[in-house]
Amino acid sequence: MHIEKHILDKVNEWLTPSFDKETQDQITEMMTTSPKNLEESFYKNLEFGTGGMRGIMGVGTNRINKYTLGKNTQGLSDYLKKSFPNEQLKVVIAYDCRHNSDTLAKIVADVFSANGIHVYLFSEMRPTPELSFALKHLNCHAGIVLTASHNPPEYNGYKVYWQDGGQLVPPQDEGIIQVIEDLKYSEIKFNATESLIEYIDVAIDKAFINSTIENASFNTSAKAKENLKIVYTSLHGTSIKLVPDVLAKAGYTDVNIVPEQAVPNGDFPTVKSPNPEEPEALTMALALAEKTNAEIVFGTDPDSDRLGVAVRNNEGQMQLLNGNQTMVVMTHYLLEQWKKEGKIDGNQFIGSTIVSTPMMLELASAYNVECKVGLTGFKWIAKFIKDFPELTFIGGGEESFGYMVGDAVRDKDAVGAILLMCEIAAQAKEKGSSVYKELQQMFVDFGFFKEHLISITKKGIEGANEIKQMMVDMREKPVAEINGQRVIMVEDYQNSTAKNLLTNETETLHIPKSDVLIYYLEDGSKICARPSGTEPKIKFYFSVNTAIESINEIPAAEAFLNEKIKNIISEMQLN
Repeated sequence: MHIEKHILDKVNEWLTPSFDKETQDQITEMMTTSPKNLEESFYKNLEFGTGGMRGIMGVGTNRINKYTLGKNTQGLSDYLKKSFPNEQLKVVIAYDCRHNSDTLAKIVADVFSANGIHVYLFSEMRPTPELSFALKHLNCHAGIVLTASHNPPEYNGYKVYWQDGGQLVPPQDEGIIQVIEDLKYSEIKFNATESLIEYIDVAIDKAFINSTIENASFNTSAKAKENLKIVYTSLHGTSIKLVPDVLAKAGYTDVNIVPEQAVPNGDFPTVKSPNPEEPEALTMALALAEKTNAEIVFGTDPDSDRLGVAVRNNEGQMQLLNGNQTMVVMTHYLLEQWKKEGKIDGNQFIGSTIVSTPMMLELASAYNVECKVGLTGFKWIAKFIKDFPELTFIGGGEESFGYMVGDAVRDKDAVGAILLMCEIAAQAKEKGSSVYKELQQMFVDFGFFKEHLISITKKGIEGANEIKQMMVDMREKPVAEINGQRVIMVEDYQNSTAKNLLTNETETLHIPKSDVLIYYLEDGSKICARPSGTEPKIKFYFSVNTAIESINEIPAAEAFLNEKIKNIISEMQLN
């Protein structure tokens, strides 16, 4: 097959003495046995997306390996030296359960130390939220976690955090990317200064556990805690290192752990995908819940930032909640606690994202707090905390099963969210209610919102081009009507415009640019299209709503909204 010259130029660079013999041998073999694989490995450089840099492990510029991570780390080292002159630089590094995460983490530590930077390196795998906490706790300048979140086993990744404990955002991200792109691979310093690498573990664990209990506990009685029956699975991931200890120390004693999934394993052998967003991932946990008569089920992804929750419905059956539902349940509870304690005075805010449920805006309005809405990804919620120091952050979340309680951790945190959900469930049970009933009452009080997500995967170079064309078509030829409802507004975050299709007036969106389109219909429905920044996918988010006056109206209202979503999907030819 024909391979483009710019790809061959990259391949030839990787055959020079700057790269080890094993790497060169693998490339030589690919050239003869798998030119298509060679092309996929070199046709582009891995890019930073909403969740950092994520990719398949292997040789090449489009793969996670010693050299792509080494180049990132060298670039970050150079940028840190420019940003903080005359300071003893400190970074902290964590890693998850994936294959090669420990060795890649050590390589990253080696490069930092070779540049004279003091490195705190976790001695074993740890949850991602603990990295964010540790960065602030140790007063570091930056942090790295080696993780690919819930991606398949062949993936790994590299997430960068800044001084505030949040992930990289503008202007640091663009500045660092520019430094990395200008670097040559031959400039990477791989020879470690071992005296600058300090291993950390138990002391940070204790501090994190204490902080979690302080932030996510709300005067639940000891008896209520003991009476809550919990099932928990780490899905072979890192949360097993902390969640059992947090729950035990907080006073939750009836915790059943799924034994087959409790051992960390980068192959994730018992699930198709280690993603709690996928109902199948919680199959074993739900079976254990039936056996133990548990009231609530928790599942976390490999790096323990995402959280799946299932609760008993009114018929006593386990029912999975989606990310929007868990987010509004937790936010409503926090707001109610803050109100009871007289702590709301108009100088507080909650956080959400443009693709999450608009119900968050209704909650903010009802409790006299601001709801700041950012792009997809928790780094934007963390940025709000940094940008608005005069406001106090209560909590915030996004539809993709993430939540953050307070500001001790500046990323989605399944550890803290599990404890908060336990508090909600235990208190609800004590007063004769349940999490499910509390959610139903919220639909009456704030509006019945129903969300749905479609994720379309398009792999490889051809897939990337298909996704790009889908966005071009939607952007250049916006439809005027969907499901009998006029499209009244189109927000284009790439062009920073919000156009009213009824008046033809255009406003400027004051939010960072992103390849996202949102259609608003005249009945309050919302449709969002967003290509993933870290995976070969395009996602479509649907939100519809209706008003109800009693819980009895929920079944009919749900059927009505489901039909509306089905019709929208059909009309947009997405099924």
